[in-house]
Amino acid sequence: MINYHRLVKIISMTISLSLILSLSACVSRDISDLEDKVENIMSRPGGRIEPLPEIKPYEAYSYKSSEDGGRNPFKLFYIIKAPEIDDESIVDDGLTEEMEREIRNRNREELEQFELDSLRMVGTIDNESENWGIVLDPNGIVHRVKVGNYIGLNIGKIINIQEDRVELREIVQDSDGRWEEREAALALLEE
Repeated sequence: MINYHRLVKIISMTISLSLILSLSACVSRDISDLEDKVENIMSRPGGRIEPLPEIKPYEAYSYKSSEDGGRNPFKLFYIIKAPEIDDESIVDDGLTEEMEREIRNRNREELEQFELDSLRMVGTIDNESENWGIVLDPNGIVHRVKVGNYIGLNIGKIINIQEDRVELREIVQDSDGRWEEREAALALLEE
C-alpha cells in the first residue's frame, strides 16, 4: 500500500530543493563592474561646498503705538455686554415668572462672560450620579460644567449633557424687545 502523506512530503522536498538550487545558480560572485564604478567615482576631483548662509540675529520689536494714543490691535474694538434687564422691560414683554426669577435670582457663573460661539466642548466625564461636560474658554482654561450651570451671554442654562454636545436653553430678546426662550447646543470639538 502506498503512503500518500510520505509521497507528498518527498515531492514537496524535491520541488523545494530544485528551486533553491536553481536560484543559487543565478547568483554571480563577480563584482568587478561594481568595483570599477566605485573607483571611477572616487577618482573624480571633489567639489567646493558652499558656506552656510549668515544667520541674522533676532531683533525684538516693542509695540509702542498704544503709548502714543494708538489703538491696541490685540483688544476688541467693540464691547460685549450681557443683556440688561430693567423693570420696565419685564412688564408684558413675554417673560414668565419662572424666567424672571431665573434672570434675577441666579448666581452669575464664570462662563457667562463669554460668547457661546467662543466656548468649545472638549469632552465629558461620566460619573455614576451625574455627567459633567468639559468646556474650554477662549483664554485656554478648562471648566467642568453640569446640568443647571449657566454659560454664554444669553442666560444659557445647561439642560442636558451628552457625549457629543451640551444642550442648553437661552433667554434672549427678539427684535421687538420681547423675551423668549430658545434652544442652543455646544458641540464636541472634533480634532
